[in-house]
Amino acid sequence: MSQLPRADSAVLTSIPASYTRLIAQELGMHARDLPDLLSETDLTVEQLLDEATRLSTKQQIQVIENALRLSQDEGFGLRLGKRLTPPAHGPMGFLASSSPNLLAAVEAIQAFLPTRVSFVQLSLNQNDDKLVISCTFDVEMRPEVSRFMAEICAMVFFSCAEFIIGRPAVEVETHFAHADPGASAGYAEHIPGSVSFSNDDIVVRVPMHLCRIPNVSANHESYALARKQCEAALANLRGAQHSYRRQIETMMLSHPTGTLTEEDAAAALFVSKRTLARRLKKEGVGFRQIRDDLLARQAKSYLRDGQLSVDAIATLLNYHDSANFRRAFKRWCGMPPDQYRIAGDLTLE
Repeated sequence: MSQLPRADSAVLTSIPASYTRLIAQELGMHARDLPDLLSETDLTVEQLLDEATRLSTKQQIQVIENALRLSQDEGFGLRLGKRLTPPAHGPMGFLASSSPNLLAAVEAIQAFLPTRVSFVQLSLNQNDDKLVISCTFDVEMRPEVSRFMAEICAMVFFSCAEFIIGRPAVEVETHFAHADPGASAGYAEHIPGSVSFSNDDIVVRVPMHLCRIPNVSANHESYALARKQCEAALANLRGAQHSYRRQIETMMLSHPTGTLTEEDAAAALFVSKRTLARRLKKEGVGFRQIRDDLLARQAKSYLRDGQLSVDAIATLLNYHDSANFRRAFKRWCGMPPDQYRIAGDLTLE
């Protein structure tokens, strides 16, 4: 099934702060309580209340962890999901709600979801009888957060489906990957149709006859306008995102020279070490190469400056043995550091 190519799911600041404000409302928070929800996110209350604020994946997941700790409620995810009606999703929500039918609405959500929540991916598989919607997350998260996100995604779908077909979608089958949380979670009250747990994947199966029911609220002009807005937002998102190489370099520069490990970088990006290596490979680079290139640039800069000895530069770059630094520099630049300095001086003359 055709779809617009989606932006790569890095730690982008693409998630509207409005979702976090809805979480705060569901928790019954007042302004004085908001710092607890924002704990460990580096966000201020003023930023949260600013419509222009966007959260990174890491920040949003931290907010969810904080919310689950504060709520201590098995049904929190489903209750919050009830608030996520189509208007809560900005242009993407308007596009879905003005679509000609449920199939077009789901395709719109799949295409433009990166503009709202960059770490969630949907895949669609259509046959004669059913539309199979699979949901995956691009980042590692705690089981309780994964369950929360699965519940949210399901509730978003059912809210959209009910808006379009005009009734609860009781024919839909919902399959969750997490274990059955029990009656206290409220699945029977919130999710129509059959529900199963402890599956390999998060999957929703929708009969095709539901997908083709005309949307009585469909509006061609509204649909076209919302789609243009979504396409512009997606283009801006792609233009703003940084490569993984750039993110790794930024992290390296914020740590003591040479101390950032690949494990630390992967953890900061909420991915596994293997996933990070795979994504860097797509960019034609590896973690060690990024580190060596950065060290080489710093070493050459120090050597060109001329004020520091080679031994001092080795220490600055966190080499405990200057001989190891000299060997590394020759590997990077094809000549020893002393020769590089002389060549630089001759060039200046």
